[in-house]
Amino acid sequence: MAPPDTRKPGRPFRPRHHGRPAHPGDPPPRPAGDDAIVLYGWHPVCEALANEKRGLRRLLASENAILRLQETFGESLRIAPELVRPAEIGRLLGADAVHQGLYLEADPLPAPALDAMPEDALLLALDQITDPHNVGAIVRTAAAFGVTGIVTTVRHAPGATGVLAKSASGGLEHVPFITVRNLAEALITLGERGFTRVGLDSDAEVELGALNAQRPLVIVLGAEGKGLRERTRSCCDTLARIPFSGAIRSLNVSNAAAITLYALGRK
Repeated sequence: MAPPDTRKPGRPFRPRHHGRPAHPGDPPPRPAGDDAIVLYGWHPVCEALANEKRGLRRLLASENAILRLQETFGESLRIAPELVRPAEIGRLLGADAVHQGLYLEADPLPAPALDAMPEDALLLALDQITDPHNVGAIVRTAAAFGVTGIVTTVRHAPGATGVLAKSASGGLEHVPFITVRNLAEALITLGERGFTRVGLDSDAEVELGALNAQRPLVIVLGAEGKGLRERTRSCCDTLARIPFSGAIRSLNVSNAAAITLYALGRK
């Protein structure tokens, strides 16, 4: 864990050098602890650095990335970066990770409770959507449409870190996750609190555009292929489908989320 930043105001931050330059066979920097959130790439890391609610532990950055951070944050950067070669970050994340010279270990964000949602809340509930790329894209869309929070389960859901965070492109800092043990019970609780519960289902009789859903509102999305589980469907007030007019009759779940939020989120 990086020591706290004790820089005085008015003094430029100085990156700490992480040992000698990396060579083949050198051990990589130590990985994050079990409870740490790993963020990488320009947008996810910069959004986290700008989020005062996000506790920061350790920042690795290439020389070029440090120059960009200086231009973006100046004296307001909350943590001093450790200067490393890009290959060292690559060895921590894997060869396919597009990290743009930035790697951040941080604390998880605090999660609000279901009973703390405002009266005009707009929520997304994810029913066993396990692909982190899809969930990350949903988070990015949710941030664009001002979603209050995303309800997901402890099991059968990816963690808010790594690939998911990269796909969310900074959206994690703006849309909190509300993790529950049982999605059906959470939907029942939301219904008791006055939420309109709309499930997206390709076989539903009602078209999305015909709904006049009032807030507070929770939109329930199922996994690609499987869709909503039967128990989840039974906890929705209404099931709706996206009407298609072309040859393709299905969409990626993140695209479906965007269309649904546009259709229902504005009302």
